[in-house]
Amino acid sequence: MSEMMSSFFESSTTGYGIWNAYTPSKDNMANGRYNPPMPSRRTEFINGIKASLPVLLGVVPFAMISGVTAVNINLTPIEGIGMSLIVFAGAAQLVALQLISTNTPILIILVSTFFINLRFFIYSASLAPHLQQHSARERMPLAYLLTDQAYAISIVSYNQGGQDGQDKQNVKRPFRSWFYIGSGFILWLVWQSSTIVGVLVGAQIPASWSLDFSIPLTFMALIFMSLNDRPTVLAAMSAGVTAVIAKPLPYNLGMILAALIGIAAGFFASRSTKTD
Repeated sequence: MSEMMSSFFESSTTGYGIWNAYTPSKDNMANGRYNPPMPSRRTEFINGIKASLPVLLGVVPFAMISGVTAVNINLTPIEGIGMSLIVFAGAAQLVALQLISTNTPILIILVSTFFINLRFFIYSASLAPHLQQHSARERMPLAYLLTDQAYAISIVSYNQGGQDGQDKQNVKRPFRSWFYIGSGFILWLVWQSSTIVGVLVGAQIPASWSLDFSIPLTFMALIFMSLNDRPTVLAAMSAGVTAVIAKPLPYNLGMILAALIGIAAGFFASRSTKTD
């Protein structure tokens, strides 16, 4: 019986290992409690990839639409792929492509994408304490990997257990930045791969097949998936109404105005909710 149990535990190891978890060494014992070994860089990196797998199915179609649209507005395949590699910002890419298709001045495109990407200032400030072991030079390429999904997945992992639990847990995770790197890497890889597929597919679609509806449809899907609280609903409604009213403005300025109104509405609604 003892040989069978030993064989079972030894052949069923996962994570730190079931066998090792129940037979801790003296080095891993402190104050009578078992302290599991600290996750290595490789472990954190792989865990970041695994945690991101569920969201990849949502990334693929949007990346493919981005690639198809790039070719549909007469960008060359190289230009479409190059834009995705340099920008790597889903919403900003789609907005830029939409504005390029209507011959919008470059300044308006830059301002529009700037406002869309303002949220990354907040994301980066929130993640900064968890990346302190990296120098400023090392953090610059890490900023390139920052996306909505990578931020959400990483910050949930870092904040497990509340403030006290977070502090205790992070002491045991000196390489926790590699969790974020793993998450950002797999999202980058899937986005770029799907964009390339979209570009190749789009190059085969006849010009008579107008796909102008694809970007508005994509943003409608993104908006509906995000409508989960009062501030978000008010922001979406305010921006939508403003965009319709301000449509006659030249140079697509209505889009910038709608974004500003939506941000303001969401901000004040959020403050009102916290006060209540």
